[in-house]
Amino acid sequence: MITFFCCLALLVAAYFTYGRYLERQVGIDPKAETPCHRLYDGVDYVPMPRWRVFLVQLLNIAGTGPIFGAILGACFGPVAFLWITLGGILMGAMHDFVSGVMLVRHDGLSIPEVVGHYLGGGMRQFMRLFSVLLLILVGAVFVLSPAQLLGGMTPSISVSTWVWIILAYYFIATLLPIDKIIGKVYPLFGIALVTMAVGLLGAVMVGDYTIPELTTLKNFQLNAHDLPIIPTLFITIACGAISGFHATQSPLMARCVGNEKECRSVFYGAMISESIIALIWAAVAMAFFGGAGELALNLKEHGGSAAWAVDTISNGMLGVVGGILALLGVVAAPITSGDTAFRSARLIIADLMKLEQRTIWKRFAICIPLFILGWWITTVDFDVVWRYFAWTNQSLATIVLWAITVYLFRRKVNYWLALLPAVMMTYVCSSFLFVSNQFFGMEDRPTAYLLGGVLTLILTLVMIYKLRKDAKTAA
Repeated sequence: MITFFCCLALLVAAYFTYGRYLERQVGIDPKAETPCHRLYDGVDYVPMPRWRVFLVQLLNIAGTGPIFGAILGACFGPVAFLWITLGGILMGAMHDFVSGVMLVRHDGLSIPEVVGHYLGGGMRQFMRLFSVLLLILVGAVFVLSPAQLLGGMTPSISVSTWVWIILAYYFIATLLPIDKIIGKVYPLFGIALVTMAVGLLGAVMVGDYTIPELTTLKNFQLNAHDLPIIPTLFITIACGAISGFHATQSPLMARCVGNEKECRSVFYGAMISESIIALIWAAVAMAFFGGAGELALNLKEHGGSAAWAVDTISNGMLGVVGGILALLGVVAAPITSGDTAFRSARLIIADLMKLEQRTIWKRFAICIPLFILGWWITTVDFDVVWRYFAWTNQSLATIVLWAITVYLFRRKVNYWLALLPAVMMTYVCSSFLFVSNQFFGMEDRPTAYLLGGVLTLILTLVMIYKLRKDAKTAA
């Protein structure tokens, strides 16, 4: 368990060390007026206490991500601990914190508007379309998956009925002021998410379980050739390491943060907490099944279902209490991410059309077509499309990392802390195109990795050219 506890200690320590360093880089100003006060509208711009904003942010960015992704990523072996820890500290938490500060300083605008400010109008237009489609897809998937689970638990109620019930809830939660449902109920689910992880860790500590040590970088996947660690691990574990979806959710809380000094706990702290949750689930999954290889074998026998693993682990370790928490994990968590996905989509469209959202009919005007499209997607077989979500999610994170690089460069501070992660994630996403069977699936791996490197080099040179152009303009 030495590897696990070292990683856990690093994550906790990073909040007090690297988190404070990042605060100095962005120049946190406690006296600055935040959007929730300056632009208060009683709907989206609403001040809330720090603890409440933190828990809502944690639940918004987490959902089932640090659970399902961590379990699937644990099949690669203890190397997953390394990615969750270093990725969470140097990439994910940095990504969430700096982009969160950028959002606060740009009036809590949605991420396409802020990214466009730093990467240009063309990227703004791309991000508007890309983000809205991604969020509607996420929202629709998080309608269908809990509806199917609830349908299995309640044979008298059909899946289609549950779809309509969940959609009705989504519509209400998306339409109402942020502090009416999301601000009141979600902190409770956030506490449940943390409690579940802590309870499982306690069960491992007192039970007859062994968390494997990081003694090798061996890939424990059953089909290691088709799922190489580089780049597949970095795509599989997104929430818990780095996730572009977070940047679409952060504007919700950027409009509720009462003071800039709260940004470290709300954005960096929530991401570190998510990494800890992912670290615990990866460790518990390997310990419960007796190792990464055994975990991979059990998942294969059950159709690769992470939801099955959650239910089995929770009930096996925590009994009845575990079953209740598992229900929250596989049903409530995706629902709470689904409605905020739709809410984020509403804000992106409102920012695009410059429609104030204080007036309820203007919220209706945006929500109705969004939910019609969301309902339509639930009637389509989109399993193949969903398979590409993980790569799309990490591509979004990469774009935001490049925007952060430009932001720090313009501030004349240490932009390398974003540049290096941006280059790495560019390579991860580029090489995945050539390696993964979802795309080109090249058997000639050296050539695939080389092509990924060439594409990364081209994109990096384009960004360096932009940075130099910015420097000349500023001069």
